[in-house]
Amino acid sequence: MILVTGGLGFIGSHTVQALLDLGEECVLVQRRHPTLPPGRFDRPVHLERADVTDLSSLRSIGTRHRITGILHLAGSMPWPAGAEPEVEASRRALGGLLNIFQVAQDWNVRRVGVASTIGVYAGLTDPGALTEDLPLPLSAPHVIPTFKKIGELLGGHLTGATDLDVVSCRISGTWGPLGRPRAPFFPASQFVHAAVDGRTPDLSALLAPAHAEDALDLCYVKDTGRALALLQTADTLHHRVYNVGSGRATTNAEVVAAIKKVIPDARLDLPTGGNGTRSYLDITRIHQDTGYRPAYDTERAAADYISCLRAGHES
Repeated sequence: MILVTGGLGFIGSHTVQALLDLGEECVLVQRRHPTLPPGRFDRPVHLERADVTDLSSLRSIGTRHRITGILHLAGSMPWPAGAEPEVEASRRALGGLLNIFQVAQDWNVRRVGVASTIGVYAGLTDPGALTEDLPLPLSAPHVIPTFKKIGELLGGHLTGATDLDVVSCRISGTWGPLGRPRAPFFPASQFVHAAVDGRTPDLSALLAPAHAEDALDLCYVKDTGRALALLQTADTLHHRVYNVGSGRATTNAEVVAAIKKVIPDARLDLPTGGNGTRSYLDITRIHQDTGYRPAYDTERAAADYISCLRAGHES
């Protein structure tokens, strides 16, 4: 039985469905009172209310369920910045992660998967394919990759110092149903929502202006969830860190073109003048150890996303 923190969230929901498809039972942990949205999953799941920063509430789950693995996807880092005092926010973020490791050891679980981010590679100069063994900069431009780097170091240390099996999953830019329509790092979701609504996208939430040539490894969330499920259930993994992505760089222009194949009159014009960097996650490791390959190219992803929004599958 796999315990998934953040199991009703964006990536969490799709990962849980992928685990169910693989025949696993899942316990979903939510900090707020959990209510299962109708039709979210096609098989039964167990819901538990617990805060990862509260060790006793986490431990109590083990008295009701036999947990054999943990996939930690809940967002516990201090974001948005300034939402609470920085020292206390940092204590909460790191304490929650350590609590996950503690109950994993208490329950003698088989594997702990921890969500990391493509953002840990930020600062590398036009590297092209981003492989897991690249030396990472010590600094980070944002609080999220900062704490993900710390989490990777903690996981690696505890794997070597204890009997824990911790796997860090560096997740690429992910888009699709249930995602934030105004994500701060890339505009793909804004484009789809605006096209379906028949309006011009509001890109004011982006941390930097968007250009047609801007590119990143953009992975459809159904592929992301399946990759995480495969890593969690693989019999043998040969590494402690895995890239989870599409394995290619996708430009904003490609996303717009894919959307316009379905909605030709979508108002999605973007200026040119991007930086031209086309780095992407190398997914050789995860393919070799799990057989994972993305099932959704940009056109199929855009069409599926649009179909889900039109069908009202966003709750």
